[in-house]
Amino acid sequence: MKCIGIIPARYASSRFPGKPLIDLHGKSMIERVYEGASKSNRLSEVIVATDDQRIFDEVIRFGGKVVMTDEAHRTGTDRCGEVARMHEADVIINIQGDEPLINFRQLDQLLEAFADENVHIATLGIADVSEVDKQNPNRIKLVLNHQNDALYFSRSAVPNEHHSNASDRENYPFFRHIGVYAYRKSTLLELVKLAPTQLEKIESLEQLRWMFYGYSIRVVQTEIETPNIDVPEDVEKVRAILSA
Repeated sequence: MKCIGIIPARYASSRFPGKPLIDLHGKSMIERVYEGASKSNRLSEVIVATDDQRIFDEVIRFGGKVVMTDEAHRTGTDRCGEVARMHEADVIINIQGDEPLINFRQLDQLLEAFADENVHIATLGIADVSEVDKQNPNRIKLVLNHQNDALYFSRSAVPNEHHSNASDRENYPFFRHIGVYAYRKSTLLELVKLAPTQLEKIESLEQLRWMFYGYSIRVVQTEIETPNIDVPEDVEKVRAILSA
């Protein structure tokens, strides 16, 4: 099975413009993401997908592979879809470009799910959900069925505990989403053709579009979580880890 990692990277982020190029102890963030992902033995190649010449030039500078993609893409999935059309592959993994400390073992765990021929989309979940996480809309919660396929993703606390008793809540396996996705190439090329949905817009969660149209998402449980850089305040946290 041939697997390709694609790292969508935009310069014009609304909350943190230019973050793929920030310096993290002598290396740009996009270089650190690329190096971390490239440690996976399951990936045949890693490719950056960008719409900005500055990011393109940076990837060329450190010897990575990069493709210039359409500026009109609204999501990283769309950007991955454009690159996927250009390459022979069985599975595509969409690697977040804002996780400079990404652990390749996470990627390997996710790709193992495709040994099951019934899996067409997979993502990661972690059973580490604090009370603060439940109320934080930036921490995405999810619930699973008996096959570990997602039933729902939400920015709200799910399941809702308001009407439950203590014994029901005590041992419930709450899950939090880690936003790395993998898809069979044929499935990815179908997903990018789907029209946005109202539910997706309400939650601001793209994966709800796929589920609305009937696609199942297998959730692979991991114990590995690495910090991402979403806003400028996150940079010093990552630099402190690198220093340590």
